[in-house]
Amino acid sequence: MTLPCRQPIPAQPRKSTNFPEEPKNHTGYLWQYSVPGGPVVFDFQMGRGRVGPAAFLQGFRGVLQCDGYEAYDKLGEGIEYAGCMSHARRGFVDAAKLAPLDPLPADVLGRFNKLYEVERESRAAQDTVAQRLARRQQQSVPLMTALKERLVKIRQNIMPGTKLAKACDYALGQWSRLEVYLQNGLVEIDNNWCEGGMRPLALGRKNWLHLGSEEAGPKVAAIASIIETCRRLDINLREYLTEVLPKLGSWSINRVAELTPTAWKAAKAKQN
Repeated sequence: MTLPCRQPIPAQPRKSTNFPEEPKNHTGYLWQYSVPGGPVVFDFQMGRGRVGPAAFLQGFRGVLQCDGYEAYDKLGEGIEYAGCMSHARRGFVDAAKLAPLDPLPADVLGRFNKLYEVERESRAAQDTVAQRLARRQQQSVPLMTALKERLVKIRQNIMPGTKLAKACDYALGQWSRLEVYLQNGLVEIDNNWCEGGMRPLALGRKNWLHLGSEEAGPKVAAIASIIETCRRLDINLREYLTEVLPKLGSWSINRVAELTPTAWKAAKAKQN
């Protein structure tokens, strides 16, 4: 299962010989592909269109969990799309902030919160995949059914173009994807795992300001992939780098997979 996410980051394009003047700044993007609780890979692209994810996910078969950004659509055969409940909920949070006295956004948010409460109970109980699926089937399915009915009713009685109307339209437009997690215990309710991995980049971007050149993008992506994977796998980054970096100069390229954080952690577990 892959959860993609994207984060803009300034970069300078290669200087063209056809233009003697200095190149202007260009906004590049770091796209994250990851598995909840598993490894993370960042991919650097100079654009935010479908070209990047289409190339990265070429041949991928499985569940792709993402928000409703159109670049994620039609990426190939064999991909099942799962929606992000957090993104669906976000529009109602904005509507509630805009009209705090309106009971409708608060009502919808309360219904979303009940779905998340089921997930919290599942984590607290340390459910297996099968147990989490059974819990969702018993508790979340009726909650989702009632939520959809409520959204349809609200949408029918409000003017188009408002924050609340847009929130309803987005959620209902994503509904078949939002329901995927109800049928698969491996799928999360949202892609907050992925979103959380992008926060350091968003914060760092304010300090870095520029990558310097397009060629630096993939290098930054590789470093970010290692750091975030270690964080997600609960690996001590200093310990990992101290052991791995001295080996790189003489290590066979055919065995480089043995030095990934995932393999390193597995080897450490065997030693212990």
